[in-house]
Amino acid sequence: MRVAAIQHDVVFEDRDANLGPLAVRIAQAAADGARVALLTEMFSTGFSTNTDRVAEPEGGASTEFLADQAVAHGIWTGASVPVLPRGADRPRNRFVLAGPEGQRYHYDKIHPFSYQHEDDYYASGDVRCTVDVEGLRVSLFVCYDLRFADQWWPLAPDTDAYFVVAAWPAARREHWRTLLRARAIENQAYVVGVNRVGTAGKLEYAGDSAVIGPFGDELAVAPDTGAVGPECTLIADVDPDHVRAVRAQYPFLPDRRS
Repeated sequence: MRVAAIQHDVVFEDRDANLGPLAVRIAQAAADGARVALLTEMFSTGFSTNTDRVAEPEGGASTEFLADQAVAHGIWTGASVPVLPRGADRPRNRFVLAGPEGQRYHYDKIHPFSYQHEDDYYASGDVRCTVDVEGLRVSLFVCYDLRFADQWWPLAPDTDAYFVVAAWPAARREHWRTLLRARAIENQAYVVGVNRVGTAGKLEYAGDSAVIGPFGDELAVAPDTGAVGPECTLIADVDPDHVRAVRAQYPFLPDRRS
């Protein structure tokens, strides 16, 4: 399956300014043969704790954008959205995955980023999510979740690829790069990490989006242009048969102890 990791800038808290350019990027990814097009964490607003400004109801504008793009291009689309579920007291940082026939799945970020007080504004999820995407078993995570290997391990036997959408600052870019490879190697699965670029206040975002193979090999990596990375789209093919072959040749997962 061909996957597109769309590394993009975000106009802070301006949904309308972001959706148009991203629609063009998704269309190009589909034209290049991608069956999945992934955007970033809080792709339409930037990582904002101003929940009164950015939180959307379930089925809000950003979710509908992802769903409409999926149907329009006959592909899968995914990104995270600040969603306030009906009856909830706080929004969730929700990874929405939309399919070409109207399918919708979601994962609520289990680990809000307490260092930046995300947990004061967004409630944590408590349910992991694995989806069969045209024969590719995909598990969903958001940004800070990348640091918590224990959440990834239980999913490994039923996962071919992990998708991680992020707004990971350049100050800790080496952590991002290293952890993407570590999660791929230890789980013998693909990891597709999609991170934003640009600036937001004092924060800079280098991007460093990447598609990593089950051996930790870099199948596609965004250009390194310093603390503020470039907008670009990575295209890579991921193959569940390769995951099965790697695990059969090197049967490490059964040796794992909880």
